[in-house]
Parts: sequence; structure tokens; C-alpha cells
Amino acid sequence: MSVSAIGGQSALAIQQLISMRAQFDDLQRQLSTGQKSATYAGLGLDRGVTISLNAQLSAIGGYDDTINNVTSRISLMNVALTRMTDIGSTVRSAIAQANTTNSATAAIAAQQTAQSSLDELLSLLNTQAGDRYLFSGRATDKPAVETLDRILNGNGAQAGLKQVIAERNQADLGADGLGRLAIGQPTATSVSLSEDAVPPFGLKLASVSSTLTNASVSGPTGTPASLTVDLSGGVPNAGDAITLRFNLPDGSSANVTLTATANSPPGANAFAIGATPAVTAANLQSALTTAIGKLAGSALTAASAVTASNEFFSADADNPPQRVAGPPFDSATAMTTGSAADTMIWYQGETGSDSARSTATARVDPSVAVSYGARANEAGIRALVQNIATLAAVTVSPSDPNASELSAALNQRLTGNLNGNPGDQTIKDIAVDLASAQVSINAAKSRHQQTAGTLNHFLQQIQGVSNEQVGSQLLALQTRMQASMQTTAMLFQTSLVNYLR
Repeated sequence: MSVSAIGGQSALAIQQLISMRAQFDDLQRQLSTGQKSATYAGLGLDRGVTISLNAQLSAIGGYDDTINNVTSRISLMNVALTRMTDIGSTVRSAIAQANTTNSATAAIAAQQTAQSSLDELLSLLNTQAGDRYLFSGRATDKPAVETLDRILNGNGAQAGLKQVIAERNQADLGADGLGRLAIGQPTATSVSLSEDAVPPFGLKLASVSSTLTNASVSGPTGTPASLTVDLSGGVPNAGDAITLRFNLPDGSSANVTLTATANSPPGANAFAIGATPAVTAANLQSALTTAIGKLAGSALTAASAVTASNEFFSADADNPPQRVAGPPFDSATAMTTGSAADTMIWYQGETGSDSARSTATARVDPSVAVSYGARANEAGIRALVQNIATLAAVTVSPSDPNASELSAALNQRLTGNLNGNPGDQTIKDIAVDLASAQVSINAAKSRHQQTAGTLNHFLQQIQGVSNEQVGSQLLALQTRMQASMQTTAMLFQTSLVNYLR
């Protein structure tokens, strides 16, 4: 009869206990983590699928991080654009109030509103998201626009808007303030009106119409243009009139109508009929000089300011501004190209011929990229900045006899420019573009949520465990381990003496 060694069987029992203990620890881990295995190797044949699903989830997470960043930027841009729209409405209301009151005091109040509004507007255009400037195009590390003080007043040798407007005003009005026109009497019974040169400055004779009895009107003809009113045939009748039409630098036009009257003094926009043609011609010349001086101090000054402002704000780093060639400016005959060294460049961001929206793009999905960039010199934004800045830069003095007319002429132009023309870009158009990008972003985010939910469900099926099942396995394993340990303990207490008994 042979007897098996007790020590060998005890070692086997101990090895089984160690194995069960490891299994017990793994089941406890599964119960606490809900995961079938801590490593891909433990998943067996499903490990390749798991790696692929996790990679897709990681990619979706990356896209969602991009979506969160872009959404924050677009939200900040929308807040800024909304406020810009409100600023435009505020300035238009101030202009309307000035037009209703028709006084220099109201004009000054509108100018003050424009200055404070411009300051806020420029701050909005320098909006940042983190360290990224949102309205600088691709130059995200640079402020989009200069400060209010520098734009209006310049910086050292760099001329600001006020100086550019003042130089253009001198060139348009001329030394005598008559819009670069010469008014004279070639003969005792005639009055002449002529442009002083061929520059793009001052009032330009367009046409003349007359109902003056006994008068002969010729012109405008020639280069530079001129016209003549000859009264040698006799004096006109009361109520007869002559209307001169002028073209202004901003493309608009204005009329001067003088009516013959027997009243003395004749009143505004009228000339007295004298006893002789010579006296009447002298009266016509005086009235024409007064009327053109008033036109030059109002409509021409306003048109000059708008033109200079357009030249100033159309400039950027790639397109230098146009300046009046001078000094002297009141006799200038040409424009000259300025530079960043002598003229303040208001827009400091990136320039380009491509769409402003394309200056910032983000991929929010494997198949979707959105464009949400912006430049402060876009037409819709530039028009708002330009016209508010023009209102802030043109000084309307209460002591100016033409203050009311100047304010009205300027406000008329700025209101039209602020309202815009059909087809012109507006700030709302920019907001619509951003809203379109936001719609695409939200759609991508929704798809990501659905896709991530599906992928997580698949992963749970592969990696996850049932708590109930693991719990029952733990209970069964615990029972087996207890029985095994009791048996092992009994084996270690068995000796040969006990066995032989």
C-alpha cells in the first residue's frame, strides 16, 4: 500500500487559494470600476474594437473643445456687434434731435454724443477672447484699431482725421472762402463766375437756368468752367430768378437761386433791381458773393469733410491715404499719397482681398469647417466708424453765422451714410454670417452628442460588466475560498501518527 505525500497536496491547495484570491481581487475591481479589464489585453478579441471606439471618442472630445472655444468667441463678437448697432441708433437719434432743434447748441450736443460713441465703438472693435483680438483678421495678436485720440488728433508727425479734414476744407474753400470760385464784373453791366483751376477741389459749375428778363446768360463753358450774366439789355422784372447748380466734392450737388426784387434791402437769396443795369449788375454780384460764401460755409464744408473722411478711412497699411498736396492748402491743385509716417492709419489689423470671414476657420467635425473671422475695416463697420468719427471731428462753432446750415448739411449726409444704400454691407449682415456659423456648430455639437452616446453604449457592452453577475460570482468564489482554506488548514494539522491511528 502506497501513501501520497501530504506536502505535495498542500502546495497544490495553496496555489489554488492564491489563484482564487487573484480572481477575487479582479472581481472586486470589476465591481468598483464597472470595467471588465484594466488592460486591453484582458478584453481578448474585442481589444481592437475598443481601441478604435476610444479613438473616435477622443476625436469627438477634441472637436468639442474647439466648438467651446469658437462658441465663446462668436458670442463675444455678437455682443460687440449688437452694441455697435445700438451705437448707430444712438448717433442717428442725436442727429435727428439736432436737425429738429436746428441750433448750434444741439449740433454741439450731437458732436459730444458722437465722441463718446466713437470711443466705445473703438473699444468694441478691440474686443479680445483670451489673447486673441476678434476684429483684426488674421493678425490676432494686434489691436484692430487705434485709439480715439490718435484717430481724431493724430500722433506726432502722423496727422489725424481733424487735420486731414482741415486741410481738405482749406483746399475746397480757397483763400477767400468762396469755394475756389472767382466772382467779378468784366464790364459794368455783367457778372462773371469762374472756377479758379482744374483740381478736384471746390465748387464745380454744372449748369445755370435763368428767367431774368433782358439778361443774357452764357456758360458754363471752358476748362476751367465759367459763365457770364450780361444785363446790358436792361434790368430784370421783380420775381425773375437765376439758379446756378454746383457739383460738390462728395458727389452731391447744390443750387443757388437768386431772385430779383424791388425791395431794399433785398433779403436773403435776392438781389435788388437798381435804377440802371450797372447798378443791378453790382447788386447781383454782391448777392451772388454772399450766397456762394454761405454755400461754401455750409454744404461745401460738409461735403469736404465727408470726402476727406472717406479718404482717411479708406486707407490701411496696404492702401496709403490720399492727402491734399501742400502747404499751402488753400491754393492746392492736386492730391498726394500719404504714408504711415505722416498719416494715422486707423485700422491696424490684417488686410486682404479675401473674405473677412475666412480669416478665422475651425474644424468642428471631420466633414465641417466653419469660418467666423472679422476685420474692423469691413464696409459695414467702417461706414459706422467713419460717419461717427466725421461728426465728432467737424467743429460747429456757435459764433459761425453758417452754423445751422453747416450742421444740417453735415447731418443730412451722415444720416444717409449711416442708413446705407440697398446692397451695402451692414453690421447685421456680419451678425448673420456669424449666426450661420453658429448654426453649423450647434448641428455638429448635436451630432457629436448622439455619436458619443452610441459609441459609449458599444464600449459599455464590450468593457462593462453586470454588477449583479459580478456580485454573485464574488459570493460563490468567497464560499469556495472559505471551504478550500478550511480543507487546507485540516491538511496542515494532519501527521503520520494521526494518520496511523
